[in-house]
Amino acid sequence: MPGKSPLAIVDHDHGAVTHLDSSIAEALREHWTLDTATSFASYWYFHLPNFVLAALMYTMLGRLLLGLMVDADSPNYIWRFFCRITDPVIAVLAIVTPKITPPPVLWLFGFVWMFWLRVLFHYTLLVLNLAPRFGGAAP
Repeated sequence: MPGKSPLAIVDHDHGAVTHLDSSIAEALREHWTLDTATSFASYWYFHLPNFVLAALMYTMLGRLLLGLMVDADSPNYIWRFFCRITDPVIAVLAIVTPKITPPPVLWLFGFVWMFWLRVLFHYTLLVLNLAPRFGGAAP
C-alpha cells in the first residue's frame, strides 16, 4: 500500500488495525491497558509470597552491607530492625551451614538462597500454569 505504513498493530479481539503513522504510544494505550488491581486480585497467591521473599532477600542484602559499617552489637535502630527480620532465616541457614562460616558470608548465602527460592517458586507456578503472564503470551 503506497500511502500506509508497512508496520501495524492488530487488535485480534476487535479486528482493528492501527497503522504506525500515528503515535505508537497512542496505539498501545488504546489497545492494551495494564490493570494492576485486577492482576493483584487474580494472582494474590503469586504476588504475596513473591513480595515477602523479595523483602527478606533485600533485607538480607541490606544487613550484609550495613554489617560492614556497624558493630554486631550496635544500638542503631535500623541495624536492630534488619537483625530482627533476618534472624529467623539466618537460624535456618545456620543449621545447614558449617559453624566456621563468618556471619557476613552467612548473610550473603541467605541472600542467594532467597533469590533461588523466588526463582523456584516462580518456575513452579509457571509449570503448574498458575503464574501471571504478559498479555498475548501462550498459556
